[in-house]
Amino acid sequence: MEMKTRVMGEINVIDLAGRFDTNTVPPVAAWLDQITSTPGVRILVNLTSTTFVDSTALATLVQALKRCQQVQGNLYLCGMRRPVYMIFELTRLDKAFTIFADEEHAITAFAN
Repeated sequence: MEMKTRVMGEINVIDLAGRFDTNTVPPVAAWLDQITSTPGVRILVNLTSTTFVDSTALATLVQALKRCQQVQGNLYLCGMRRPVYMIFELTRLDKAFTIFADEEHAITAFAN
């Protein structure tokens, strides 16, 4: 998996490519742990190039979402391919996360 982070205005974006699973979670979890300590943090997880997520990856995202909510922040997901989205649907996490079709729509939602 490849992980890239960037900042767009006040939004912290993390782009994940490849398999997001037990073997690749540690650097993502470390970045999310660090960034979610900031009050009012805004995080966008771009999954456009992600081909697979496992339960450990899902748990990592759920923990980050909870930490964001505790500091009155937001964590949005965007760009899921159909197989990845199906995993969120099967686990009903599509109801817990705010998910956007692409980065443009997510950035617009942060602005509103």
